[in-house]
Amino acid sequence: MKVIFIKDLINQGKKGEIKEVKDGYGMNFLIKNNYAVMATDEALKRLISDNQETLTKEQEEIKEMLKIKEILAKKELIFKVKTGINGKMFGSISTKQISEKLNTLGYDIDKKKIIIKNNIDTLGIYNIEINYHKKVKGIIKIQVVSS
Repeated sequence: MKVIFIKDLINQGKKGEIKEVKDGYGMNFLIKNNYAVMATDEALKRLISDNQETLTKEQEEIKEMLKIKEILAKKELIFKVKTGINGKMFGSISTKQISEKLNTLGYDIDKKKIIIKNNIDTLGIYNIEINYHKKVKGIIKIQVVSS
């Protein structure tokens, strides 16, 4: 029996994948627990249209992220902080602070997508990597100045 997986199932199949399975396993486990549906002509047509929709949405999202990447590459975020001797900061700039600063500028970037390789704990200019999308990565500049 051929089935189309509608959910990921570890070591069995991923969503959208078509597999040949034994009849009992397919009917009594996969279909019964909503992991898969029978691979009928109608189900295959629905799978193809869903895949096209997903691809179209992803392409639109990539275009949008590329626009945001270009805009933010030209900007420089400025953080004013209190410092001690030799320009040493009290604490450091975190991904959460960078995300909040981007949100105030109107860009909704999750803090998990921001990658800080070295601690930002002294005054200066830093290049920070952002994973806008799994296919779109970019760099933004951050300047830390004394208040």
